[in-house]
Amino acid sequence: MVEETNAVTEMNNLLAAQKAAHLKDGIPTAERRIDWIDRTISALITNKDRLADAMSEDFGHRSRDQSMVTDISASIESLKHSKKHVRKWMKADKRKPISPLGWFGAKARVEYQPKGVVGVVSPWNFPVNLTFVPLANIFAAGNRCMIKPSEYTPVTSEVMKEILSKTFDPTEVAVVTGGPEEGAAFTKLAFDHLLFTGATSIAYHVMRSAAENLVPLTLELGGKSPVVIGQSADMKKTAARVMAGKTLNAGQICLAPDYVFAPEDRLEEFVGEAKNAVAKMYPTLKENDDYTSVVNQRHFDRLQGYLEDAKSKGAQIVEINPADEHFSQQPHHKIPPTLILNPTDDMTVMQDEIFGPLLPVKTYKSTSEAVDYVNGHDRPLAVYYFGEDSSERDFVVNGTTSGGVTVNDVLFHNAAEDLPFGGIGPSGMGAYHGHDGFLEFSHKKAVYTQTKSEILAMMRPPYGEALRKQIAGRLKP
Repeated sequence: MVEETNAVTEMNNLLAAQKAAHLKDGIPTAERRIDWIDRTISALITNKDRLADAMSEDFGHRSRDQSMVTDISASIESLKHSKKHVRKWMKADKRKPISPLGWFGAKARVEYQPKGVVGVVSPWNFPVNLTFVPLANIFAAGNRCMIKPSEYTPVTSEVMKEILSKTFDPTEVAVVTGGPEEGAAFTKLAFDHLLFTGATSIAYHVMRSAAENLVPLTLELGGKSPVVIGQSADMKKTAARVMAGKTLNAGQICLAPDYVFAPEDRLEEFVGEAKNAVAKMYPTLKENDDYTSVVNQRHFDRLQGYLEDAKSKGAQIVEINPADEHFSQQPHHKIPPTLILNPTDDMTVMQDEIFGPLLPVKTYKSTSEAVDYVNGHDRPLAVYYFGEDSSERDFVVNGTTSGGVTVNDVLFHNAAEDLPFGGIGPSGMGAYHGHDGFLEFSHKKAVYTQTKSEILAMMRPPYGEALRKQIAGRLKP
């Protein structure tokens, strides 16, 4: 209890110091924001190998090349994008004043003011990416930052803490490590904005905690993102792209395709092409450096439980294991990519976000069946459509509501830095990346400058005919 109290005291002291520095220094110049971004880029480049090693240690095994793509270079690209555009984003946005006062010199504008101190709770699945990518927008908006990384990736969290403490003064950026108790205390702090990336089940608690101080929130959650395969889809290309998204990071991605809808008469074709795609990417799995492990025993057991439940309830299980390897004894927690054919809604794999290399495949007779099913469940973080039929594509894209959409691939709307990334409803609220991220972490302050003319004298008592004529003119249809 003493240690917990000390941790909370340390967090409050850090927050107070950052808020005081923000007030003392005032709104940071573009040069200072760019300096923060440059220092972050330099820290990532200098420590890329340490970070990749740390992530692999935390996962048991994690593809080093994958880490360089998804966590290191992706973070740097986001930072570079913000650096390139920050001066433009900072400029005030001119707006029209009340008519006809603009004719007499009245002016209106929106100033983009830093909120102050942004708290970031980052998850374990992409621990570097989901810590450093938000910094691109947080710094561009002129804010300071406190970070609570995941306890599930403790080695990576400690390396990030060390790197950022050497790169920044604690009044600029501070990292707080610890377990669930520290995480809960962190979300209760009186930040000027809080970004939480994680499970929907935890977001309920985060939102309650933030409400104690009326802290505005960005929630990046997840859910069951569906794939709808149209009759016009190139099945070889479709299966290759779906399985690439499902096996990346062993499916431990909030945007991973969570289940597939395939035309009833093309199910076997999808299964065959999925097998071919996995065999091409991963001729072996068990000792393959490219294939990532499930993060820990708890999540391994959870995924095995989904499989056992699905088997017991009649689903057909198709394990894609190109080299016919045995996974009963292994140093890590690898699970072969596994298709679950014709799942039913009473199976847990169709109720929970999977977060692993398991892929349920349902069939449909008409596209409306698939759309009705998606709309009958919580709004997902993403919807993926494959096909060349533009009317069918529009029916799926416009007929469903999701955080984002990728057509003829998966995940890639998240990789486009100029698109907002976020969910809706149970899959999240708010969005960041690019200009939308700058806006998310900025206070949009309305500034109005009144005309020097006394034309508005008619609006003050005693009221007379001039005012009544103005009102009569405004009431005309």
